[in-house]
Amino acid sequence: MRPRAERLVFFRAPDRGGCACVVLDRGVVQTFPGPRLMLEATAAEALVYEREFRYRDRLLLVSRGAPVPAGATETPTGTNFVLICRHGTAVWLVLSEPCDGEIRAEIPLDPRRNRTGDHWHVRVDGLPEEFCYGYRVDGPTGNGHRYNPATILHDPYTRALSCGKPWGQSGGLPRRSLMTEILVDRKRELNPRTPIEDTIIYELHVRGYTNHPTSQVRHPGTYAGLLEKVDEIKDLGVTAVELLPVDEFDETDCPFVNPLTGEQMRNYWGYNPISFCSPKAAYSTNPERSGPWNEFCAMVERFHEAGIEVVLDVVFNHTAEGGEGGPTYNFRGIDNLLFYMLDEQGRYLNYSGCGNSFSSNNPVVRNYLLDCLRNWVAEGGVDGFRFDLASVLGRDRHGNVVVEPPVINRISEDSLLRDSKLIAEPWDAAGLYQVGTFPGEGRWSDWNGRYRDDVRRFWRGERGMVSSLATRLCGSDDLYRARGPIHSINFITCHDGFTLADLVSYNHKHNETNGEGNRDGADANWSWNCGVEGPTDDPLILALRKRQVRNLMATLLVSQGVPMIMAGDEFLRSQDGNNNAWCQDNAVSWIDWSNREKNQDFYRFTKKMIALRMEHPVFRRRTFFGQETGTPEILWHGVEPARPDFSQESHAVAFALDGRRTDRPGVVDRDFYIAMNAYWRPLGFKIPAAPSGRPWRRVVDTALPSPDDIVDAGHGPRVPISQIYRVESHSMIILMSDDGEGEEA
Repeated sequence: MRPRAERLVFFRAPDRGGCACVVLDRGVVQTFPGPRLMLEATAAEALVYEREFRYRDRLLLVSRGAPVPAGATETPTGTNFVLICRHGTAVWLVLSEPCDGEIRAEIPLDPRRNRTGDHWHVRVDGLPEEFCYGYRVDGPTGNGHRYNPATILHDPYTRALSCGKPWGQSGGLPRRSLMTEILVDRKRELNPRTPIEDTIIYELHVRGYTNHPTSQVRHPGTYAGLLEKVDEIKDLGVTAVELLPVDEFDETDCPFVNPLTGEQMRNYWGYNPISFCSPKAAYSTNPERSGPWNEFCAMVERFHEAGIEVVLDVVFNHTAEGGEGGPTYNFRGIDNLLFYMLDEQGRYLNYSGCGNSFSSNNPVVRNYLLDCLRNWVAEGGVDGFRFDLASVLGRDRHGNVVVEPPVINRISEDSLLRDSKLIAEPWDAAGLYQVGTFPGEGRWSDWNGRYRDDVRRFWRGERGMVSSLATRLCGSDDLYRARGPIHSINFITCHDGFTLADLVSYNHKHNETNGEGNRDGADANWSWNCGVEGPTDDPLILALRKRQVRNLMATLLVSQGVPMIMAGDEFLRSQDGNNNAWCQDNAVSWIDWSNREKNQDFYRFTKKMIALRMEHPVFRRRTFFGQETGTPEILWHGVEPARPDFSQESHAVAFALDGRRTDRPGVVDRDFYIAMNAYWRPLGFKIPAAPSGRPWRRVVDTALPSPDDIVDAGHGPRVPISQIYRVESHSMIILMSDDGEGEEA
């Protein structure tokens, strides 16, 4: 509850020729004759008010207020409001009830008394415990200005918008900023702080993860529903969840209709933010008032109890206000010139592909973005951020690329964010591609699009990919040599593109139900349907597809760098060939949990591959091979030992990892031998001696059916040195050096 100590105060009322004295007791204001009681007030107790307003049956006392901090801040007796607006000429604070939207009071701010620099500020005492507020702003027109005093704008700094409705309801988007009790002081589990080299990221959508009936949760499609799945996520073995956008957006702003069914599409992914500090209300079981924030925090705490970090996908490159004809929620009406990149004619520069680009390197705007990140960390407890189209953050207000972007440097060096993971999607919609060169003084990791493409192209059998694959397996030292493999976020699939099952089942995208004539989505998918487009009953093709998904998952989890798995890939979720399901709020995008039983063999394979990686530090290096010791910690082979074939015609490669030479002081691991064959026929690999001289045992053979495809350490058959091991077409093997224990073959 907001503290409301009884206080004796007075306010000036020049229009009534004197002063009055009031007592504030738990938010109730009582007025008394001034002179006698004023003599009893000490200087410490006296607070000067200049105006009074009525809010229902309450008397609001208004004073000049303080110019910092931005947003709405509780004071001992009321609330201090601060709005940053440079070009506006008039501002009104609008007060209303939380959910009925009825305006109860409008307080004009005097530019002489209620403005310091660009900060418009006012303090209001006597407000109820819970209320909504917004602003009307007037100013010049033309030359990029878009002021409209008829529009009520919400506060960019608000942590809650009121009052939301359940997902998809027309008019359900909350439009007013909410000031209410927000509980952030629960037991607050300690953040796991998993080292980046030991991290496995699991990308998921809050609604889609539990909204399918097969999820069997009590609260489908919500933060609480996701909370119910924490134990299952922990059991898989991942260390961090990366949530698609959870800040407020309008899921009903999608203009497209499914041409086959007439179904109205939704903005399902949510990459169209309205508020950067407010959790999505419709993801809460209680979308009203402070429900979304409290439920979000409870979800984060539950993940932390399980030792799992929470990373948020944030969209700082643009907003839902869009281009010239877009709606006005806040930034456009507060100060269009301040918040957006504009050309000389006042038109929006569009490096996001979504109609506008946020002017993130403006000093005021970058301070705002930093405050948003600090809020999620300090109040929400989150562990890191993935920045959508992060290269937009590297452009100045004119769109020019900056060598050392101020906003990226500020985020990199911020003391509160020092333990937070920072991940960039290092490109934008205008062609800027910064994989391996993203700025930030070595604090950031990148989504490695080169890794995705090269691994896909190798396993689908393209010529000339062996050398590129080898580079990706080693952590992409061609891209990250100055930083280290931990800066490469390796992924085969993500929300944007084919699922893992579709990657081996479709040659072409099938986005017809998106309503854009199949013109949307990427055309270069580097996929292979293994012989038939889409579903098939052919056992040979199904077997080949199973080998391919095992190959791709195993490759991801033995590569140096930080692996990311898309939710549902562990049991082969399909989107029916849709590679741009941003608008599919239905079974196309939702996780069908019946697949976990149907594809239990691959779920088992993925889970054991994750465990294999986490048990062996040779797969989780901070430094590149030979970077510190100069010794051959990785040995390359071909079908013959020590004779790798990196030619254009080669489709196979093998290598051994020396477990005696990890980059962790005092840590010794097992040796590993890995052979990969993307050729159209089997190849015989002559097995070399292990670097340590210990005998080999097979751990993985992706050509074998479950459960022989992956076995526990020490339980696989011995593989003698110099034996010719037949590695089937489109398959791979992993051998691990024995420790002398376990069963004999």
